Amino acid sequence: MVIAEEVAFDPEEVLGLYRSVEWEGYTGDVDRLCRGLVNSHLVITARDASGALRGLARTISDDEHICYVQDVVVDPAHHRQGIGRALVEHLVRRYSHCRFFLLSTDHESSPEGERDHAFYRSLDFLSYEEKEMAGFGLPRNGARCQGVVRPG
Repeated sequence: MVIAEEVAFDPEEVLGLYRSVEWEGYTGDVDRLCRGLVNSHLVITARDASGALRGLARTISDDEHICYVQDVVVDPAHHRQGIGRALVEHLVRRYSHCRFFLLSTDHESSPEGERDHAFYRSLDFLSYEEKEMAGFGLPRNGARCQGVVRPG
């Protein structure tokens, strides 16, 4: 497996990878997906000996204080082969100088959540709560905050 930085992306190739993990939020508009990759701070890929794309990870960062891992995507046909680990470890080394190295993933109760949490814990990641931090997000797609008390 070859891990390398990439700056140009074949739309059909990346679309196939994101479709393999059923990330519909990305697959509805391949041009938008590719623009997101191009506008990322860093995109690294994992390719097999034939050059086939097997995984991808990308970051959003100021390259000084914070690195946010936006995506870690590995074709499910190639799970449990160390590809995700190699991608994340590459990013951890690359951004070791940053104060914060963060990512978000599905809740542990979701279909993928239990597996994802186990994976990141195996790489010594802690939950935000364990790091005495909190994460917040705005609701999207017409969702509304109900019962949320806002500081006054």
